[in-house]
Parts: sequence; structure tokens; C-alpha cells
Amino acid sequence: MKSLRTLTLALAFGAAANASAGEGQIAVAANFTAPMKEIIAAFEADSGHKIQASYGSTGKLYAQIKNGAPFEALLAADQKRPALLAEEDLGEPDSLFTYAIGTLVFWSADPDFVDSDGEALNKGDFDKLSIANPKLAPYGEAAIQTLEALGLKEAMEPKLVMGENIAQTYQFVDTENAEVGFVALSQVMEGGEIKKGSGWIVPGEMHAPISQDAIILSSGADNPAIKDLFGYLKSEKAHAIIQSYGYETK
Repeated sequence: MKSLRTLTLALAFGAAANASAGEGQIAVAANFTAPMKEIIAAFEADSGHKIQASYGSTGKLYAQIKNGAPFEALLAADQKRPALLAEEDLGEPDSLFTYAIGTLVFWSADPDFVDSDGEALNKGDFDKLSIANPKLAPYGEAAIQTLEALGLKEAMEPKLVMGENIAQTYQFVDTENAEVGFVALSQVMEGGEIKKGSGWIVPGEMHAPISQDAIILSSGADNPAIKDLFGYLKSEKAHAIIQSYGYETK
């Protein structure tokens, strides 16, 4: 009897969860692809909601939203675009918050190429340096700021290979079409350490903070799935996932 009653309660709870479950569509900065996929899987399992995510450069996602793309929230790689969406009455100002603070890393797929002090960058013993387009991707902007801080921008300009976003930038280096690149630490980190290749974690004082903000768009203001997701992003469970990829959280 007890097992039957337990099964009945479980089925009833599941039916209630499914009845209240919703769907949401979000846009996410490319650097946050891996942690967001993990967060979405956990969120869907815990809430019953379904989330569809599109990943790309913050600049392109912002342009798509301005042109009417059917997103209900944006997780950007900067603070500028979410703030602009709020100013332009396309986003909900009260929903703005910093969900992650990113880390830039100078990285090579070769495990012996980059030293932990970044001397490989100063030596410049490589033909191609991949960075994300600084006009579209905040990680690319941070890469340029780092080169400027080191006095290397002019010397490196002939070697630069531009990725449309940080995902493509990583791909160029991972496939060895560029020997080195500036990528997001989250792309190469696993279990608290660089999982592949070799890298130098760029000191934060060499570039502006990569504070990544999220905003619920006007189209998602009344969607419970989106509201619940934003609450989930602030939870200890989500923070643990975010931090495991090398980000800081507030």
C-alpha cells in the first residue's frame, strides 16, 4: 500500500509540474556555451520548463534582437548591450544582473607552447594569433586591451586572425589554423585546470572587467519559464556550475 501511495503522489506531482511547465527562447554569448548547456539541463530537470538557446557573439545577438528575433532573454558577454536594450524599451530594467565575470586566457593547443607567465606572447614566436572580433565580442576587446597594456598591439596586428565570436576564435586555435589565441578560460577549463594545451591566464588589471550581464526582454516579461530561469541563475547550484568553468559570480 505504501509503495502504491508513493507512486500515486509521485505521478500527481509530475502531472502538476508538467501542467505548469513552460518554454522559453534565449540568446547566449558564445563564451558561455558550455556552462549554459549544463545549467539548462539542470534547470529543465528541476523545473520541468524547456529552454531553447541560441549562441553567438554578443554584438550579433544584440543586432538580431533589434531586428525582431524571437528571443525572450539575453545573456551577454558585456554590460553595454543589456543596458542599451533596457534604454531602448526592449528589455526589463529590473531584471538586469551580472551572472558571471569572465577570464581571458592566452592559449595554444600545443601543451608545451605557452608558459604560465605569458613569455610566449612577448617572444612572438608564432605566425598567427586568433582573437574574437573586438567590435562584436567583449573577449576580443579585452584581447586588444591586453596587447595595448603590454605594448604589443602594433607588433601583433599583422598576425591577427579574427574570429566572428569567441567560439570561432577557439576553433581556429584548436584546429591549429592559428598557433595561439585569446580565448575564454571557460572554453579550455575542466575540473579547475586547463584541460588541453597550454595557457597563460591574463591578469585582470590588463583589461576592463569582463562583467557579463543578463536581461529579460520585453517579449519574455510574462513568461514564467524565463523568470524561473533567471531566478535559477542566481542559485547556489547554478553558481557552482558557473564557477567550475573559471568564472566568478557575485
